[in-house]
Amino acid sequence: MRVALDIIGQTFRTLWAHKLRSFLTMFGIAWGVGSLLLLVGLGEGFRSGNVREMNSFGEDIEFIFPGRAPAVAGNMSSGRPYKLTIQDAQDIAMSAPHVRATSPVLMREDIREVSQFGSTNGQVTGILPNFNVIRYLPLAKGRWLNDLDESQRRDVAVIGDEMVKNLFPEKQNPLGTSILLNGRSFEVIGVVQRVGKGDENSTNNRVFIPFAAMHTYFPLKQAREENAVSFINFRPRTREEHAIAMTEAKAIVAKNHGFDAANEDAFEAWDSVKSAEMVGKIFDAMNVFLGSVGIVTLALGAIGIINIMLVAVTERTREIGLRKALGATNRSVLAQFFLEGTFLTLFSGGIGLAGAIGFCALLAQLPSPEGFDTPRVVPMSAAVAIGTLALAGVVAGLYPARKAAMMAPVDALRQE
Repeated sequence: MRVALDIIGQTFRTLWAHKLRSFLTMFGIAWGVGSLLLLVGLGEGFRSGNVREMNSFGEDIEFIFPGRAPAVAGNMSSGRPYKLTIQDAQDIAMSAPHVRATSPVLMREDIREVSQFGSTNGQVTGILPNFNVIRYLPLAKGRWLNDLDESQRRDVAVIGDEMVKNLFPEKQNPLGTSILLNGRSFEVIGVVQRVGKGDENSTNNRVFIPFAAMHTYFPLKQAREENAVSFINFRPRTREEHAIAMTEAKAIVAKNHGFDAANEDAFEAWDSVKSAEMVGKIFDAMNVFLGSVGIVTLALGAIGIINIMLVAVTERTREIGLRKALGATNRSVLAQFFLEGTFLTLFSGGIGLAGAIGFCALLAQLPSPEGFDTPRVVPMSAAVAIGTLALAGVVAGLYPARKAAMMAPVDALRQE
């Protein structure tokens, strides 16, 4: 134990005797670790922000919109517009085995919403009760629409958080009160919890009512098809089956409207899973780039450490010879340099880690741009960065120290 304490004490005395050299070594390590963690954290901020944006709509959701089908096969200039219908949604729900849930959506933005406290214009949306299985719509209070609301065509509504602020500005509880939609009274039965950040999600400014009521009182304007809908939302059974579910839905729409399902130009659709995969590849490439820049910075720090340690050990060859002449063993000499390298890298790496965490915490106080989260320190990156520099520092110190320790004391003392 006493020998170990003597080695530790000698290590700290040596570091203090060469303060400038020790500071430069520690600065190189801290800079390399901090730079790598911030660059990787920046990429993770972009990735997590994108995931959050996608999740604000819902998980694994797919859309089919009205499109334009060719009147003559292969000739889109002869295209004829077509509207999606209630029948299309029903057929997808009944005949697409890889679809978990389907809802036609009727949406209008020209309906005036009025309460006894205020008025506004937002989106009024008619949907089936299973819509909250497809889309992300957490309730803050009250209840969601149910099957009886739909089958009995009840005049009930669930409203978004922003709609509550517009219609009930004095923070009154909207549950049980009535609002007028173009003069028709609807009872508020639920409030959707705020979704997304800031004003970036229109879901917060919507009124959801049963599809049957929407279709009866507020059908689409200028639609030749009596049963036309704005679009169809559906969700695959599993995330992996998203492409199959979309193919099945497109085949049903194509059959109902008399065109070839193989003609992709005839469809207007959005697959959130496919989009997420494409964006994920972009962020993977970004992470590789940022990680590469961080690794280069880390490598430069490692080279600096190696250079400083090599010079330091070479300059102390005479000291090693003197210690051996006084009875020091090869093991004690190597232990001292091992402790010096380990202490410098771990302590400096900790400073770099703390600096990166502090900088991320500072950035967290600033407003985040849309689609971007505050950079965060990735534990695995921190462990790899500190471990790599520690290895470089220890090896750079042990190699020349071992070479000097193997010399006879008299030969070591002759070294200039």
